[in-house]
Amino acid sequence: MEWLGVYNFMRGAPKPQPEIVCLLSLESVVPKDHPIRQIKKDVDATLRDMNGLFTEMYAQRGRASIPPERLLKAKVLMALYTVRSEHLFIEHLQYNLLFRWFLDMDLSEPVFDNSTFSKNQERFLKHGTVDLFFAKVVELARERGWVSDEHFTVDGTLIEAWASLKSFAPKENPPAPSDDDPGNPTVDFKGQKRSNATHQSTTDPEARLYRKGAGKEAKLCFAAHALMENRHGLCVNLTVRDAIAQTEPEVAREQLAAHRERHDATPKTVAADKNYHTKDFVGTCREQGIAPHVAQIKGRKTEGLDGRTVRSRGYQMSQRARKRIEEIFGWMKTIGGLRKSRYRGVTRTEMCTQMVGAAYNLLRMARLGMSPPELGALS
Repeated sequence: MEWLGVYNFMRGAPKPQPEIVCLLSLESVVPKDHPIRQIKKDVDATLRDMNGLFTEMYAQRGRASIPPERLLKAKVLMALYTVRSEHLFIEHLQYNLLFRWFLDMDLSEPVFDNSTFSKNQERFLKHGTVDLFFAKVVELARERGWVSDEHFTVDGTLIEAWASLKSFAPKENPPAPSDDDPGNPTVDFKGQKRSNATHQSTTDPEARLYRKGAGKEAKLCFAAHALMENRHGLCVNLTVRDAIAQTEPEVAREQLAAHRERHDATPKTVAADKNYHTKDFVGTCREQGIAPHVAQIKGRKTEGLDGRTVRSRGYQMSQRARKRIEEIFGWMKTIGGLRKSRYRGVTRTEMCTQMVGAAYNLLRMARLGMSPPELGALS
């Protein structure tokens, strides 16, 4: 019995009743060297700079609402920690101390309802809040010298729409349900010719049927286009468009022009893959004084993209640097949850994409601040 008592003492015993009162500081639960601390500082600085816009967005009288700063910071947390929905985030907020610390909420403060996100979505869209937030994060990185104003990369990817192929029905005379389940009917479209000209999704009419390449399956999706600076691989422009209406080179020209106007940048080179090896894109770049560092399609000759350009050292550096844009897409889809859109329509999907892109930049900036400068980065 004496030996058994020693064993029980060393093993420890569970407490049937946890402590009722506990003095705890939220500041103490976050490690001192955690990147989230720098991210919080950067987010708070960005939101303070947007205070004028927030004042315009809300009426001067009435019941106080949830601060827009808190909603935007919640969106950043959802991207950083792969929270798949607002409902799940509110559930986490009940007990996640780090989330409460990031949102400046004490332990006794009740959480808000997840419907608050939906109620404020129209307000954010109307005032371009997320677009401005993304641009302010980019401007903060420029102030610290982490963004190149001369060397860029463009590329595009597909974001699957929140709609199934069952919903892709003829625009005229849609077929009647074949069973007694109107919510999820059985649909047999084998042998039918379906295209965006004759068919449309009843769930998300703005989604387009598109395939990424030969041998790939067609999906209902949107096209996301990114502009990356080549110094540290930060995303400086994100746009979501109809996957059919505009080609990647067309959107890239718009992004370069928009970035130049908003941030007073002077692009000198732009790297891209073979999809951008077109006469119009190369010609437009040359007209604007931008060297098109575009991967060549074998056998295609394009004026403005000759052997002198391809053999230059800058071209070789751009071709190496452009691969980092795939890291942005990879993070946004796996960690940020953008493999499939949670929203319907181009506008709302773009707002979500820009929020996830801003979170990626904030994480990248936090790591840059904690590490020595990289060697071989383009200026």
